[in-house]
Amino acid sequence: MRFLYYIVVVLVVFVVPAAVLAEDLRTLIEERARDKLGPELPDGAGFHITTPDGAPSEAVMLSAFWMDKETGQYLANAVLEDSNVVRLSGLAIATLDVPVPTRRMQPGDRIAPGDLGHVKLALARVGSFTVTDPGDLVGMEVKRLLTQGRPIMTQSVTKPLIIDRGARVSIRYDDGLLALSAPGRALDDAFQGQNVRIVNLVSNTSLTGIAVGKGVVEVTR
Repeated sequence: MRFLYYIVVVLVVFVVPAAVLAEDLRTLIEERARDKLGPELPDGAGFHITTPDGAPSEAVMLSAFWMDKETGQYLANAVLEDSNVVRLSGLAIATLDVPVPTRRMQPGDRIAPGDLGHVKLALARVGSFTVTDPGDLVGMEVKRLLTQGRPIMTQSVTKPLIIDRGARVSIRYDDGLLALSAPGRALDDAFQGQNVRIVNLVSNTSLTGIAVGKGVVEVTR
């Protein structure tokens, strides 16, 4: 009985903690890769991790980790449950989900939620002008041809115009005490919330107002 007691003690002290501590190897590599990139990694970024053929699926820890930030190539020493150390090499590529059109879209088209899907791109391929938030695209108007499945650049979309240059507009003035309206003509294109130059057709004076609706400009003093 005493022999069985010591066997149980050994199993509890040594075997059980090791089983608890063992983690998915790719998870351990991703954690170290995130630490290496630090603030360079944008919110929402993921990782594509590769390991050598025959590599263990789990490890207790990585006792050493080296990584080239530019290429994502890494070397690591993985400590296994049996205390053996295995040298690993592979890639830890930072990725980002990027919205893309689900169909070919022409200039003048309005982007709806159903027009957008997403692709996973290596972070190194995501340029500074690439739109990464689908919320920045819904409701926007296509300015340049968008190809299905290709990332969208900021310069390829614009806020939809609600005022066209040369068009007739309604000029509104309201200071809380007095409300007036007059016909006018727009001297510029404008989207909602944008300043726009107009001409009051009654007084023939030039004014600057804010485009607040389709064909409506609000003037404040």
